[in-house]
Amino acid sequence: MPTEPLPDVPAATPEVVEIERALTRITYLSTRARQHERLMALAGVPLDRAAVALLRQVADSEPLRPGELAQRLGVEASHVTRTVQQLQRSGHVTRVPDPDDRRAQRIELTDAGRAAVDRVRDAGARGMQLALNGWEPEELRQLAVLFHRMVDDFLSYAADDEAVQETTGTAPPASRTA
Repeated sequence: MPTEPLPDVPAATPEVVEIERALTRITYLSTRARQHERLMALAGVPLDRAAVALLRQVADSEPLRPGELAQRLGVEASHVTRTVQQLQRSGHVTRVPDPDDRRAQRIELTDAGRAAVDRVRDAGARGMQLALNGWEPEELRQLAVLFHRMVDDFLSYAADDEAVQETTGTAPPASRTA
């Protein structure tokens, strides 16, 4: 789907350019297949990246409908359907009735799913601890606060853009800045 150019958005500052570069590097490092396989081996969780992403999303929220999961993960509903089926077969998730609409179902972690997410997070945090071992506790606190602030701002920006598109049926205003 082509997107319209944003002619009125000012050029990014050098600081924002460096942040974008660092995020690109982090994303690359964290999404490499070899890194995922290593993390799964350390955690003892033999799941693919899509399954782990779905488990993490469900763990961080109330039980969700498959369509909501697809939207939050930024994937097609059919991908979520296949992944949920895989995770049901492996005993990591179950379907429960939606309390708002008994005809619909939501995806919920089982005890095995919760344990798997906990092991993956623990293995990831331990690896990160080793990588950041030379950092001072205050530096780590500052980084955590700034990362959370950045993610919150990204989510707010994305929600604002979606609201503009839904209410007007058009792309968001070009004068928006991140």
